[in-house]
Amino acid sequence: MEADAYADSRPPFDLAALATLIDGTTAGVGVLDTELRFLYVNRALERLNGIPAAEHLGRTVSEVLPHIDAGEDMMRAVLADGRPREITSSGYTPAASGTARRYWHGAYHRLEVGGQVVGVAGIVLEVKASDEERRELEQAKRNLTLLDSAVDRVGTTLDMDTTCAELVDLVVPALADLATVEVFLPDVARPVRPAPPGMLRLRRAALSATAGLMDGVEEFGLTGEYIDYQEDSAVQRCLATDQPVIENLNDDMRLSCSAANPQRVVAYRALGMHSTVVVPLSVRGGPLGVLGLIRAGDSPVFSDEDVVVARELAGRAAVDLDHARRYAHEHTIALELQRSLLSEPRLPHPHIEVATRYLPADRGVMVGGDWFDVIPLPDGRHLKAMGDVMGHGVEAAVAMSHYRSLLRLLADELLPPHRILEQLDRMVERSGPDRAATCLLVVVDRYSRMCEVSSAGHLPPVFIDPLAGGTRLGDIAAGPPLGTGLGGYATTLVECAPGTVLFMYTDGLVERRGEDIDVSVRRLTELALPAGGSLDDLLDDALEKFGQGAEDDIAVLASRSRLPAPEQDIL
Repeated sequence: MEADAYADSRPPFDLAALATLIDGTTAGVGVLDTELRFLYVNRALERLNGIPAAEHLGRTVSEVLPHIDAGEDMMRAVLADGRPREITSSGYTPAASGTARRYWHGAYHRLEVGGQVVGVAGIVLEVKASDEERRELEQAKRNLTLLDSAVDRVGTTLDMDTTCAELVDLVVPALADLATVEVFLPDVARPVRPAPPGMLRLRRAALSATAGLMDGVEEFGLTGEYIDYQEDSAVQRCLATDQPVIENLNDDMRLSCSAANPQRVVAYRALGMHSTVVVPLSVRGGPLGVLGLIRAGDSPVFSDEDVVVARELAGRAAVDLDHARRYAHEHTIALELQRSLLSEPRLPHPHIEVATRYLPADRGVMVGGDWFDVIPLPDGRHLKAMGDVMGHGVEAAVAMSHYRSLLRLLADELLPPHRILEQLDRMVERSGPDRAATCLLVVVDRYSRMCEVSSAGHLPPVFIDPLAGGTRLGDIAAGPPLGTGLGGYATTLVECAPGTVLFMYTDGLVERRGEDIDVSVRRLTELALPAGGSLDDLLDDALEKFGQGAEDDIAVLASRSRLPAPEQDIL
């Protein structure tokens, strides 16, 4: 057969008869076996593909035409259930128009002989579109790709500026030559100078531009700047209506109305801006800011379809920005609250040395409930506390404040540590902060060689004795965490002579994924007082040695007492 051909292994039907029937049709016809290998190709399909029929035989569609989306999965479905299907495919072929994308519409049917499935037949017609239709189709595909990629590329973190940067990097150059995101100032930010009357102040959170425009963006305004928008600017109109504002800046009057202020007109013109779209970034709770898209130079003006895509992208990004804003709001409040509660403890006596550190976990983790305190007692002793409220965020910080306040009230009653924990456990259970916590209490008498220690689920303290030259863990029994109402606490007497360093910590210092906590805690016996005897240096060394890679906040406290007589001072 001239153009018609068939595989060496003949199929269970007459290809010659098939060729006589359909060889003259203008539709491309191909017959494939159950492995989707070509058995027959008519002259029309040979011409459509630009490949001789003989080169099809025994090969799959993807092997013959690797640059088209032929829908082989769809053909397998036809073979599986026998239900005919239609598909529109596109791609590039070696035919005369091989440099341009082509489009085909095909119908596929299962072939059966004597009740046995022997293959699938495809009938293909080329779809001829005008240049304009093809451009529109290509643009529609690019827009769909852009919207799909936004799912993976925007909102990857809970940081607002990162989300804004991801958005502008996505739309440049796919949708604009230059893009900005401006947002309202957060309500927990440090105050800045007020905007002039009638002006709206936003903070530029992100900016991206094509290589040709990057040299001129400095005059346009950089990331991090506060920008005041005049009353009739495109930004103010966009936010007032919660609708996109589209402007073709074909004269200085239009450019002036769209600009943030008259001073920016020169910079806008220098960039060659001729078309802009301002899209609101808003959620049901209200506006968060705006996405600004700009085209310059030879780029076409924005079309209605461009605005639809921009609005969809802005809507998706606004949800991510709202999550980031809420997280930043809560994180800032919790951090400020925790910092206020973790201020340096007031020294109970001139002969008591205390050093503390608080190291927050990675910024991506919400602030925790770690806390410490040193409380002078009326009888000359002092109480040292280290606690860790379970959980993170504002609730944990508020619960931490609750625990600390109750502890200070109970400390005045001069109870032994285990009785303080029992009272605290009952009070917390009744008041219901809904946050369990661990707590370690140590009562120190600087005239005694012993201290009283009690634990509510907290890790044991470490004692560093420079005279004896050793470091040991406190051998104490740990009761249940506070807030459970279970009680069962005990006070243990531990040797702690003047000059001995008491080291207290939260689990963030030692807890590591995949390692037994007892192993981690025993590693603290490697601690040693630095040569200069500084408690601050001791804490710095401890954090450097054990705090690397921590997944939770870390609070540490080191203290020691000295007898007032000079001959007994231990430095």
